[in-house]
Amino acid sequence: MSEAFRIGNLKVYRIEEWQGGFSPPEGLFAEFEPGAFAEQAPGFEPAFVRDGLIYGYLQSWLIDTGSETILVDTGAGNDKQRPGIPIFGELDGKFLDRLAEAGFAPEDIDKVFCTHLHIDHVGWNTRLVEGSWKPTFPNATYYFPTIDEAAWNPEKSRYRTLAGAEVNANVFEDSVAPIIEAGLAKLIETGDSIAKGMQAFDSPGHTPGHMVLQVEDSGEVAFFTGDILHHPMQVLRPDWNSVYCEDREVAAATRRGILDRAAALGARIVPAHFGAPHSVFVERHEDGFRPVYPPHATRTN
Repeated sequence: MSEAFRIGNLKVYRIEEWQGGFSPPEGLFAEFEPGAFAEQAPGFEPAFVRDGLIYGYLQSWLIDTGSETILVDTGAGNDKQRPGIPIFGELDGKFLDRLAEAGFAPEDIDKVFCTHLHIDHVGWNTRLVEGSWKPTFPNATYYFPTIDEAAWNPEKSRYRTLAGAEVNANVFEDSVAPIIEAGLAKLIETGDSIAKGMQAFDSPGHTPGHMVLQVEDSGEVAFFTGDILHHPMQVLRPDWNSVYCEDREVAAATRRGILDRAAALGARIVPAHFGAPHSVFVERHEDGFRPVYPPHATRTN
């Protein structure tokens, strides 16, 4: 498997876990307007809309610096009980096979960065070994947002006030706590460095402690944005949130800020769930933004 793209001299690989029709658009977007979406829908087919459903991916991004390997988000994982969102429960996928196709074994991963602690961003942190959840990447340091750890830890009071607590059931216990207990976790705050040229920044709203990883090398910039954007419609309408955003007003302000910064810097935006070509640039258009897909990339699967 060749790299998906480069950021300066850094090689970036896309490690796919799952793809499929996820939800009708009115089931994903909290501020859904049928007419506005219908106007744009033909341009989203088939990469982002198929058969009337939002088409999405679970995918991780592996950054190879030449001296370190950094994995960004880890999908849903196998064998996990997910009563709050069954589509991602009891998976038996080939994520590790696809990691191997890219040339990497779990032991090769040096660092894991989770943009936030939702069900589909931490799952492969652990795998089931003889009935127990063990770190999938035993040689890695796992970077978790401090604020999200405090928010999603069921032993802490804030967890019970989160709208997504039911959807995120079991996630902390099987995919986060075992990493902390193994001594592999590092809790980080805004501005912290993950590696040379890589800094994490607060981007709250979707979850209280959501973070974006900004990566720079040789004058090129990319933002690994997790769930700031689920779909390119949100480039056109930054005010549209997913139904999973905890604080929609804050999430919309964060989204607009990221888009504005990406447009100013010419940065590549690398979301967690976009269809092909799986990343996007943006430019200012009238009083908003529009997506600019990477050149020479196909938007079909």
